[in-house]
Amino acid sequence: MRKLSPFALLLVFFACAVHGQWAQISSQSESSPVRGLEHRYIVVEDSNSGERASLELAVFSTKSCRLRIVDQSSDPRLDLEDVMARGNFLAAVNGGYFDPEYRPIGLLIVDGTMITPLQKARLLSGVLSASPKKVQISRVAEFSLSQKPDTAVESGPMIVDLSKSVRGLESTKAARRTFAALGAGDKAALGFCSDVTLADLSNILAMVAIPDFKIQRALNLDGGSSSAFWFKRANGSAFSIAEQKPVRDFVVVVAK
Repeated sequence: MRKLSPFALLLVFFACAVHGQWAQISSQSESSPVRGLEHRYIVVEDSNSGERASLELAVFSTKSCRLRIVDQSSDPRLDLEDVMARGNFLAAVNGGYFDPEYRPIGLLIVDGTMITPLQKARLLSGVLSASPKKVQISRVAEFSLSQKPDTAVESGPMIVDLSKSVRGLESTKAARRTFAALGAGDKAALGFCSDVTLADLSNILAMVAIPDFKIQRALNLDGGSSSAFWFKRANGSAFSIAEQKPVRDFVVVVAK
């Protein structure tokens, strides 16, 4: 077996210290009006730095729920909480990227209609798509319109793949984050994370043991001031984290 030099061992140690070892320190959950969907609030801590972050997850079964996109193509552009009050929605986050004129950046398919086509760009590395029977997160090279999704949004970067963190992600700029995730079987989730870097979010989602939901793939959505999260509780009230500026579209969970 080849032995690592002291310098190489130091580099390995430094890399582990930079990325941190995240672990869950608390967790709470609450139900929704629909079986198979629940809100999970998780607090995690980096054992190296003592830094903490919180996750909000709307974890759902694709047997009882499906994804849609609510597109705000024109003014007035409402905030997430106001949009959710106008429909029979169960959970939601903000969606994909958009330019200063609120034109979508990358593929956007709403109710089977293509609003904008697939775009090749370094940041846009994946597609969240859905049909009545399944939800998928695909790398751009894997995605095909022949799958005939009725919902799709192109975004990125990919932050978890094959249940492992993705290397090379930005590791210095902390911000609020929004993401979509897939687990084994019929499990999927929309999520929000408090201020972390993309590299930290990747490590958190790959390392933290979320009960009954091992994340296999996760895709970053538009973050920072766009990040928002909404969940309808079983008693009809809602938990909401508002975005800090208007956004173009929302990814929502509805009952089948």
